[in-house]
Amino acid sequence: MSPRDVYEDEEEEQGKMPLLDHLLELRSRLLYATVAIMAAFGICYFFSEQIFGFLVRPLAQAFEGQTGRRLIYTGLAETFFTYIKVAFFAGMFLSFPIVANQLWKFVAPGLYRNERRAFLPFLIATPVLFFTGGAFVYYFIMPLAWEFFVSFETSGADSTLPIQLEARVSEYLSLVMKLIFAFGLFFELPVLLTLLGRAGIVTSEMLAQKRRIAIVIVFIAAAILTPPDVISQIGLAVPGILLYEISILLVRMMERKRAAAEAEDEEL
Repeated sequence: MSPRDVYEDEEEEQGKMPLLDHLLELRSRLLYATVAIMAAFGICYFFSEQIFGFLVRPLAQAFEGQTGRRLIYTGLAETFFTYIKVAFFAGMFLSFPIVANQLWKFVAPGLYRNERRAFLPFLIATPVLFFTGGAFVYYFIMPLAWEFFVSFETSGADSTLPIQLEARVSEYLSLVMKLIFAFGLFFELPVLLTLLGRAGIVTSEMLAQKRRIAIVIVFIAAAILTPPDVISQIGLAVPGILLYEISILLVRMMERKRAAAEAEDEEL
């Protein structure tokens, strides 16, 4: 047994807790996380109209220069519940650092020191990648997709009535959140595959060999998760493929580091 193994065994023994203490610790962490989510929800509800206005901005830009454009609601409580949903989604995102911190404090004592060093970057990268995916769809995909959908409006002729978009607030929010979550989750692909590689479930060679299958799966997932338009589907599939290639590189780098660490242990 190497000195590193002996040290980690001692560290594990020191970190052991009775089951009841684990349950009490879990209750405490869940309580802190719940309070953080509720507080963030309250703050975001106060600004829910401004947050929704921010989400509507890409559609407003598609209507730029036109007068009389609007969003409508057909149910008495539709706008109220839309603002509730806006506040909840924004509150979850705002409180994620605190929730992640509570998760880390619960899990970290049961990990070896080297495992803590390995796990922490993934915890940090998760919200960063999700935010990057959301920003990508908001600033690049939505303007193009909304222009595409609005282009189907017609002014009408002598024998036909004009076709004009009057989107419902709840349907618009559902579409926006669907796109944000789809792109956000897709951008988590490097975290997922790297964790699987660290667990030994996949290897860089395996990922490279299954590249063609992965491309097909990415396009199928993009077709399911996005509206039925080419812009958003390609806009999700292409970054997904690039992130898959990045994941292969990350897994390969991790494998090299692991091989170097194992070689170092054998020399001790």
